Amino acid sequence: MAPSLSLFMTLAAFAFFISGTAHAFGVTTPSRVGIGFRPSTSLGLFGDALKGAFSNDDKLGTQQNAGLKGGPKYNDKVTINGKSVKAIVGQKVSVVAAAARVKIPYNCKNGDCGTCMIKVNGRKAKACQMNIPSGSCNMETL
Repeated sequence: MAPSLSLFMTLAAFAFFISGTAHAFGVTTPSRVGIGFRPSTSLGLFGDALKGAFSNDDKLGTQQNAGLKGGPKYNDKVTINGKSVKAIVGQKVSVVAAAARVKIPYNCKNGDCGTCMIKVNGRKAKACQMNIPSGSCNMETL
């Protein structure tokens, strides 16, 4: 077969394929424009198989906030080395100290070695294992 004839047949087959499936991925155009007509996009290739796949389910009710109910509980009575800091109840002491730019040495971060010992309300505790309590919390580095 001659190269020009092969190219012609390839282009003809491609044009035939495009003409049969062009409506499947395009925007539907109106045959007449009138009141109440809304053009829409559709995937005609799949028919109505995906029609309800992305619609909302009316049985679910109103959408609820996915975040924390009432927000996080802040503890305003937290101090590190006499410096008042903002902390959330249950937050790791190591995170709060780092945010306040207070250096606490750590080695294992598992509570095994004891290099992160601090005083919390006068008692020794390991900073890597402790969380911020809900009450007053006065922390001192050693």
